[in-house]
Amino acid sequence: MQEPSALGRIVELVRDLRRRCSWDRVQTRETLRPYLVEEVLELDHALSKGDPVEIKAELGDMLLHLAFQIVLGEERGDFGAEDVTNAIVTKMKRRHPHLFDLGDEPETWERQKLQEHASSARSVLDGLPPTLPAILMAYRLQERAAGVGFDWPDVAGPRAKVDEELAEVDAELANGADAQRVQAELGDLLFSVVNLARKLGHDPRTALEGANARFSERFRRVEELAVEQGVDVGSAPLEELDRLWDEAKERRQKPPR
Repeated sequence: MQEPSALGRIVELVRDLRRRCSWDRVQTRETLRPYLVEEVLELDHALSKGDPVEIKAELGDMLLHLAFQIVLGEERGDFGAEDVTNAIVTKMKRRHPHLFDLGDEPETWERQKLQEHASSARSVLDGLPPTLPAILMAYRLQERAAGVGFDWPDVAGPRAKVDEELAEVDAELANGADAQRVQAELGDLLFSVVNLARKLGHDPRTALEGANARFSERFRRVEELAVEQGVDVGSAPLEELDRLWDEAKERRQKPPR
């Protein structure tokens, strides 16, 4: 009998697909992983655009993949939809005891983790997937450390750290350091910039996405201007490209008539 819930309906659909579709029948956890990663990124992109129609469609694709993993868990005897739902409900109630008459105000997520693993060697940094994009990994590591008090009291600390790390990059370059040392210092600089963004309340990914979009728009305009003015971008001197860049920037800033 088909379950009445939204999750139940999609889970039942996947069960039916596994019975009647040759492609769906042979899928495994491993074969579906690349598609799942792709769907997560597509949903993330839709969220960044803020288009509700696209977000709804991508959420549907994600829900299908989640249902598929639930059905695979059922078939293996590992867990079912109720087990997955009960586990997350229990976890959320434990993290919000004041809302469910379970105790006092909750600790931060990171402090709860420390308490849960007090008798083990596990770290509050454990559990982050190693495949996270580097900029997001830096952000999440800093969030977790901050959750147990390892954080600057205000933005002055991370702002000064950016200057410090940039000075160390300059010093390595001045000393003719090898590529590995320069790379290490550049990594520290990028990490400190992510920390500054976090402390200012900005998502560094969103900030960088905006910079990427602005650069792409302006450089495409440079290419258009080069065609209009008979300039070969591939062979033009840097001074000429800089002139086109400034012109593209100026035209972009002028209000439309």
